[in-house]
Amino acid sequence: MTEEVLSTPVAIVGAGPVGLSLALDLAWRGIDAMVLEKEDGHVTHPRAGFVSVRTMELFRRWGIAQAVRESGFPGDFALSIEFCTSLAGHTLARDEYPALAAMPLPEWSPEKKQRCPQHWLDPVLKRALWDSGRGTIRVETRVDGFEQDAEHVLIRATDLRRNAPLAIRADYLVGCDGAGSTIRTGLGIEMEGRGHLNYSMSVLFSCPGLLEQCGKQAAERFLLIGPEGTWGNVTVIDGRDVWRLTVYGTAAKFDMEAFDARAWVQRALGTDRIAFEVVSILPWKRAELVAGSYGRGRVLLAGDAVHTMSPTGGMGMNTGLGDVADLGWKLQAMIEGWGGPALLPAYTQERQPVAVRNAAYSTHNYKTWVSPPRCEYLLEDTAQAEAARREIGEQMKRATQYEWQSWGLQMGYRYDESPLCVADGTPPVPDEYSRYEQTARPGARAPHAWLEPGRSTLDLFGRGFTLLAFGDGAMAEAARFVREADRRGMPLAVHRIESGQAARAYGAPLVLVRPDGHVAWRGAEARDAARIVDIVRGAR
Repeated sequence: MTEEVLSTPVAIVGAGPVGLSLALDLAWRGIDAMVLEKEDGHVTHPRAGFVSVRTMELFRRWGIAQAVRESGFPGDFALSIEFCTSLAGHTLARDEYPALAAMPLPEWSPEKKQRCPQHWLDPVLKRALWDSGRGTIRVETRVDGFEQDAEHVLIRATDLRRNAPLAIRADYLVGCDGAGSTIRTGLGIEMEGRGHLNYSMSVLFSCPGLLEQCGKQAAERFLLIGPEGTWGNVTVIDGRDVWRLTVYGTAAKFDMEAFDARAWVQRALGTDRIAFEVVSILPWKRAELVAGSYGRGRVLLAGDAVHTMSPTGGMGMNTGLGDVADLGWKLQAMIEGWGGPALLPAYTQERQPVAVRNAAYSTHNYKTWVSPPRCEYLLEDTAQAEAARREIGEQMKRATQYEWQSWGLQMGYRYDESPLCVADGTPPVPDEYSRYEQTARPGARAPHAWLEPGRSTLDLFGRGFTLLAFGDGAMAEAARFVREADRRGMPLAVHRIESGQAARAYGAPLVLVRPDGHVAWRGAEARDAARIVDIVRGAR
């Protein structure tokens, strides 16, 4: 059979949220990408569900934040956390959190967090990519191997629908193909860290009227604690009928042939009188691993292909979306010819420490979840058992609040040591997982400030570099940056900012913001504009 040969600026392997988001980010930048997916593209067992504030800011940039908010999760469903022996059993403690509709915007962002399970999110991303008129998705296409030279990557694949060979010639290849990444394996890049925290079994089940039948109030998650300690959790999926039970254990415990999903769901419910349907079962291994490198040459990696972490904290997909924000503009720069030789190597330098940080935090959360000691009499109806339940519940509530309010983790990652950022000599703000303090120090996410109703400083960033100028003197200095950027073909937009709130947040007359929304440089004058422009585009 004749081999079909295609070409594309960027080939992306994997059509999950990270791969689709990268294709959408590139389309937003005017660059075509081809997404290759070995499955049929249908999500039967959604894994990701929590969309962080920072990810919602990226969705705002691409024009899909409203679609994500309206994807189907009810705005009046309270996102509280409950610690219990079962849904129909004893409540040990409850941590109350509001529903999305009642949740105010944080003072440091124009967006707030959202729940959108993957089987709703992927179609939103696909629709936006289709509407962009750029990029394609090829499902049932298996990548078999690749080779690269100084100018291109040649990808060997199989069209599984026709059982036909396929070749794709790309300027760049990005592997977003998960923890068992074919692309990472092909590069010979190893994962480093803790490869086994535990085995878990995910059971998706449907149970209309579950909360009413169990006498429970709405909650985002129910942590299940038995005589042996924490043994699992039930997490909301659609806010109506569908839930996910995660059971912790060992490889032997989760022999797929012996695993009785219905029995475990019944234990979670605490009764055999409630009807439910098991939709799907997915075994997986909890790990804390980060790749030694995020790519080589023209082949890059993103998402779970370079970091796997415990879902306790919801940072897996959101860390991958951070990879997308960092990588998309760098690929744009290289394809358009204004990026320097240090640009793509800086991708690993910037994103790898963030993954190490987020994965360690997620492991910490998991250990907190499973921290309760054994208590053989926990389920008894005695005063001793009641006291133990109350003590364990309060202990769990205090310990896990660190996770539910992790604003610093979600928003505070920065690229302090990046070769693409010019340090200004100011001290860093503390990197605290539970508290976020906006800063315009180079390497940090550029601060949000309202410029007018509905328009944030964040809305100025994205397609190229942005220079914020505060005052007449700064506008005069900005002309030097414009000249140097034009000479190199680097896109640069200048915005004069009159907002006093923004001026205080940014702390300098001139602030240069990268396309990913991180500060590259700030100062008072532009005598060194040529050197700064070369540094931030990776040419020095």
